Amino acid sequence: MNRDTAAHRPHVVLVGGGHSHVQVLRRMMMRPWPEARVTVVLDTPVAVYSGMVPGFVADQYRASELEIDVVPLARLAGAEVVLTPAVGVDPPDRRIRLAGRAPLAYDFVSFDIGSTVAGLDLPGIRERARATRPIARLVREIGTLSTSFLAHAADRPFEVVVAGGGAGGIELAFTVRERLLAAARRAGIERPLRITLLQALPEVLTGFPPSLAVRARRNAAARGISIRTGVSVAAAEDGGVRLESGEVVPADSLIWAVGAGSLDVFRDSGLPLDEHGYVLTRPTLQTLGDDRVFAVGDCATLQDWPATPKAGVYAVRQGPFIADNLRRVVAGRPLRRYRPQPDFLTLLNLGDGHALGAKWGTSFEGRWVMDLKDRIDRKFMRKFQVLDDGGGTTGEFSRMDRTAMEAMVCGGCAAKAGQTTLDRALGRLRDELGPGAGGRDGSVRLGLEQSDDAAAFATPGGDVVVSSVDWFKAFSGDHWLNGKVAAANALSDLFATGAAPRYAMALVNLPDDETPEAGAETLYQLLAGARSLLDEYGVALLGGHTTVGPELTVGFSVEGHPIGDRLLTLDGLEAGDGLYLTKRLGSGVVLRGVMLGQGRGVWLETATAQMVCPNGKAARAAVAAGLRAATDVTGFGLMNHLAEMLRASAVSAELDVSALPALPGAEELLGSGLRSTAHEANRKIAKAIRIETEASRHPRLELLFDPQTAGGFLAGVPDARSDDFLGRLREADVEAVRIGTVVPRAEDGAVATIGCGLP
Repeated sequence: MNRDTAAHRPHVVLVGGGHSHVQVLRRMMMRPWPEARVTVVLDTPVAVYSGMVPGFVADQYRASELEIDVVPLARLAGAEVVLTPAVGVDPPDRRIRLAGRAPLAYDFVSFDIGSTVAGLDLPGIRERARATRPIARLVREIGTLSTSFLAHAADRPFEVVVAGGGAGGIELAFTVRERLLAAARRAGIERPLRITLLQALPEVLTGFPPSLAVRARRNAAARGISIRTGVSVAAAEDGGVRLESGEVVPADSLIWAVGAGSLDVFRDSGLPLDEHGYVLTRPTLQTLGDDRVFAVGDCATLQDWPATPKAGVYAVRQGPFIADNLRRVVAGRPLRRYRPQPDFLTLLNLGDGHALGAKWGTSFEGRWVMDLKDRIDRKFMRKFQVLDDGGGTTGEFSRMDRTAMEAMVCGGCAAKAGQTTLDRALGRLRDELGPGAGGRDGSVRLGLEQSDDAAAFATPGGDVVVSSVDWFKAFSGDHWLNGKVAAANALSDLFATGAAPRYAMALVNLPDDETPEAGAETLYQLLAGARSLLDEYGVALLGGHTTVGPELTVGFSVEGHPIGDRLLTLDGLEAGDGLYLTKRLGSGVVLRGVMLGQGRGVWLETATAQMVCPNGKAARAAVAAGLRAATDVTGFGLMNHLAEMLRASAVSAELDVSALPALPGAEELLGSGLRSTAHEANRKIAKAIRIETEASRHPRLELLFDPQTAGGFLAGVPDARSDDFLGRLREADVEAVRIGTVVPRAEDGAVATIGCGLP
C-alpha cells in the first residue's frame, strides 16, 4: 500500500482501567473495532473493584478476587498497553503527558482515572493515615493493620479511628473490626479493641434514606463501634487525631475515608473544571472544553447533574455509554446521552455475613442482603477476569478463538533468523573468503571468523573501534518502549565485548500501511524512547536510516571503544570457570503470553523493566575484575549463546537447571505448553547437549531455549576472580547467579550436561 493513500485509523486512547473502561475493552473483545487503533494507558496493570474491598478487609475475599488485570483484557480486545502514569493532557496539541517519557498523541481520548481522597494535605494525614485511595495501596497495606493490633500492648484498647461517615467509612468501620477480632482469635490471644467513626456532617450516610443511617447506628452500637457526628479532623498526631475543637481522640491507627478529591491531571489542561477541580462533562460524556476529550467516573462532574455522588455505581452505568460513544464519534455518528439514575441499590457489607441495603427510599438488612451483594459483585467480576489464580484462562475467555493471534510471530529478539540459518550462511561465507578475509592488514580484531557479539578493528592511528548493529521486529504497540528496549539491546552487544558505546545510528522500517502523519509519530516515539536511554549512557544519536515495509522494525548501529586493555570474547573460557548470569530468563514466553492475552500485567511490567537496563554495569565489573570471556543472552536463548562460547573455547559445561533465574510468569506459561515462536528453532541445540533424567522433568528446563530480548550478561569467572567480580556487581546493585561450571571438552562431543545441582 502506498503510504500517501493509506487509510487513517483514528487513535483512541483510554487513560485508566476503571469500571467504565473495562467495559469498553470487553465490548471491543466481543465486537472488534478495526476502524480505530486503541491504546490503554495504565498507572498500574491491575484495577481493584471498589465494591469488594470491604469484603477483602473482612477476610471474606482473597485479593485476587477483587482484582481486574487490565493487560490480558486489553490484549484480547486488540488494544495496546502503555504502563506509565498519565500526568496531564494538552487538548490543543492532542497529546497526553506521561510520567518520565514522551507525550502520547491521540485523536480521541477518554479518562477513567478515579479520584483521590480529600483532606490529605491536612497536617499529618498523608504521613499517618491509611487512605482509601488509591484502592490498590489500601489493599496492599491492610495486612499491616492486623500486625500492629496483635503486637499492641494488652493493657489498653487498640484504638482505630475511621474518618468519614459515608458508605465507605461505614463499611470499613465494621469490616476492620471483624478483621482484627478474627486475627486475635486465630492467634489465640485477647486484645481489647475500640473503633470510633468520626463524621463532620450532622449524620452518617447523608444522601441515603434516613432509615439506613438508623440501621447503621443500631448495628454499630451492638458491636461496640462509636459514631460521633458533627466533628471535623484538624490534624493527625502521634497516638491521636486532633479535632478542630482542640480535642484529641486516641488513635493507634487512622483510616481516612472522608470522601473524594480531584486528581491533578486536568489542572493545567485549559478544560473547564468545577469548584473542586473535577473536569466538567456534558451528557455525551465529552468535556465542555473539547469534544475529543471524554471523561467518566469519579474524575468528572456532569454539568447538568453536578450533585451526582462520586460512587462506583455511576461509573459502572456509564460503561455502555462511553463504549458506544467512542465508536460513534470515530464514525461521525450522533452520540448517546447519559442521564444518571435517580436511585440505585445500596448494599453495605458489615463484615460478619450480614449487610445493610437501601432502595426506593426504604432500607433492609440481613444475611440475604450480603448474599445478594456477593452474587452481584461476583457476576460483575466474571466479565473481566481473564486469568484465574493459577494463570489459566477463565470461563468464556477460554472459549475465545485465538487462531489468528496464535499465528502472529513474536517480536523482539524472538523474531530474528534462527541460529542454524545464520551458521550456515556465515560458514559458507568464511569458506569462500578464506582465513583473514577482510582484514589482511591486521586491523580486524573481531570479525567474521570469531562470530562474536560485536566487530572490532584498529584505526590507522591505533585506536580500537568496537561496532555492532542490532534490530528487531517491534514487540509492542508502545513505540516509546520499543525504541528504549532496542537501544538497550544494541548497547549490550558492545558491553558484552567489554566496550563502552559512544555513538549510535538508528535503523527503522516503518509500516507501509501507516499514513505519513502516523509514521512520523511512530518514528518520534521510537527515537524519543531510545534517546531516553542513550542520553543516560552518554551515547550520541547521530542520525540513521528509515525505510518503509510490511512491519515495524527498529534497531541501532553502535560504535564505541574498549573499557580496558583487552576485549571480552567468546573464546576465553577455561575449565574450572564458574558461569554467572545476570538478569532473569523468560522474556520470550512472557511477551508471547501477553500477546495472546494469557500473561499478567505485572509479568509484563517486570519483564520490560528488566529489558530497558543494558549490561553496562556488569561489563565494567567484568573488565575491572580481569575476566576474559562473556556474551549477552538474546534471541538464540541461553543455551545457544553459551554453546557459542563453549565451542569457541573448545570446552564443555555442566549446568544446574534449578539455578536458572526466571522472570515472574515464565515457569507458569512454559508449564502450560506456551512457547515463543522462536523457541523450537532454539531447541535444536538439545541434540548437542546431555540432559539428565531429573533435569528433563524440571519446570525450568525450557528456559534454556527461550529467546530473550535485551537479556542478561553471561560471563566465565575463574575462582580466583569471583569474589572481586561479585563484589563489584553488588556495589553496582546488579544481581548474578552461578548457573554452572566450565569443564574439559566432553569425549562424546556433548556441548554441555544439564543436571540438577552445581558440580
